[in-house]
Amino acid sequence: MSAGLYDALLARIQEKKKTEKQQKVLEAAIRLFAEKGYANTSTAEIALAAGVSEGTIFKHYGSKDRLLLAIMLPFFREMLSRMAKEAVRETFSSQTTLEQFLRDFLRNRAQFLAENRDIFRVMFKELVYNNELRDELKSFAAEHLQAALLPIVNRFRMKGELGDLPAETVLDLTAAFVGGFFVTRFLFMDRAAVSGEEIEEAVRFILNGIRSRGA
Repeated sequence: MSAGLYDALLARIQEKKKTEKQQKVLEAAIRLFAEKGYANTSTAEIALAAGVSEGTIFKHYGSKDRLLLAIMLPFFREMLSRMAKEAVRETFSSQTTLEQFLRDFLRNRAQFLAENRDIFRVMFKELVYNNELRDELKSFAAEHLQAALLPIVNRFRMKGELGDLPAETVLDLTAAFVGGFFVTRFLFMDRAAVSGEEIEEAVRFILNGIRSRGA
């Protein structure tokens, strides 16, 4: 877990009212997930660090996966919009070309996912089976991601770097490819990182589909 995500999660759970035992469990879980990784942390270790019985964790959360979701889901519901805007701010300026923006954005997200790979795996697994969460993610993508990225797509169109596809179509197709690109590497191939060469290949692939032929 990245340091930035750790700090944000810890700050958030300290804002919410919980029983003393729940607070201790959540704080211990976040700390251990950050130090050891999700996969290398057991519920017994979390219970020991929190000063509670392991049964207390199962009583409140049912499993380690559900404990992680109790930490992550409220955070993502509140923070994903801000995270999307921050990712754009870190990778885009008025002088940025379409190619450079794609390269920097993919590198930025690849680093974030690599630092939080265990969490990403659990979240993806939950998306497969949890219809409510999947619908919520779709709603978020429609509302927040489009709000953050459509102005950028339109700006590149005005600069003559995009073809004649509608901006929404460009965004939908690019997001579908990028999502599949990361899911394949971090989940199905169980990779710890994405190489610079793979990023370059992804950028070329996207550009071949959306760039203006005269650009």
